[in-house]
Amino acid sequence: MKEQFSLRTVRKKIIMTSKMAGIVLIVSYLISTRLPLEEDVSFLLWLLFVILLTLMMDYLLGRFISNPVSKICEMAHRAARLDFSRPCGVTSKDEFGELADNLNKMSENLQDTLEKLEKANIRLEEDVQRERKLLGERKELTDRLSHEMKTPIGVIRAYAEGIQDETDEGKRQKYAEIIISETERMGMLIETLLDLSALENGAVSLMPERFDFVEFVETTAGRLLIDMPDTDFELQYELPEHKVFVYTDRQRMAQVLDNFIVNAKKNVSPKGILRLSLTERDNMLHFSVYNQGASIPPEKLPKIWEKFYRDKNAEYKGSGLGLAIAAQILSMQDLEYGAENLSDGVRFFFSIPIIK
Repeated sequence: MKEQFSLRTVRKKIIMTSKMAGIVLIVSYLISTRLPLEEDVSFLLWLLFVILLTLMMDYLLGRFISNPVSKICEMAHRAARLDFSRPCGVTSKDEFGELADNLNKMSENLQDTLEKLEKANIRLEEDVQRERKLLGERKELTDRLSHEMKTPIGVIRAYAEGIQDETDEGKRQKYAEIIISETERMGMLIETLLDLSALENGAVSLMPERFDFVEFVETTAGRLLIDMPDTDFELQYELPEHKVFVYTDRQRMAQVLDNFIVNAKKNVSPKGILRLSLTERDNMLHFSVYNQGASIPPEKLPKIWEKFYRDKNAEYKGSGLGLAIAAQILSMQDLEYGAENLSDGVRFFFSIPIIK
């Protein structure tokens, strides 16, 4: 009985409303005809009641059918425009409510799918850009490597031909030494380039350890500056008189110091000043190396960290990879570094956190 009179479906709601309206209409007519009133007055009262009943029926049908249909249509239009910002507000326990619930679930699924698709498209675009960048870097690397190899290969070929035609044993020996030197230079260039490529691509990782950076700088500077007999500059240094510990890759930081110090040594002017400095400030250890000499043109300062960059006016020869490797090692640790022109020279620097 309860199931028979339940309003769980739209059909039952319409049938029950129609039946109730019919019953009320008949009952109201019977009552109006038996009232002790004139026939015209009774008819007018009954007509007024019919109008009220019609309005009530219109309200009920609008609530049961028109309003849910309008909300569902509005939801469908928004979904067609891929607008899933608002759910369908139909909550009735009938077919319309079930349809609205399914539409809301469909909208949520479509929204999730579109978000995943958008993220996938972003990742794909990033992968494409990364691939294009990698291809560009490979092409640039190949072009630069080819350019760098032309000189030693040309020298090797020229002196190899010279050995074939030369009868003087002393000159033949000298030519052979030049060939060996150029071969070693090519080998070091390729080895350095592979090392840089491994760092950039993440093929190798840093192996940090805790050690005294003051002693580390003293040892490195002594090997590169003090123990060399061909020094033609004044060495100045400022180092803490106590141990200061850091946590970093000792071997890789040795590459950084080597490149910074050797670069300063090669660019210091004759009888000029080369100054090493290691100071503590704000729980950071600040390293710098200054060489008195020609400044770097401001527009070229950012380029010194690029692969194969060399000053055309420099009197020395190098691979052009040293500062690029130093920059990569420091960047992998998020350490601040840079180079700046001073009044009469150039200063290279970096900072590293102090570990207690």
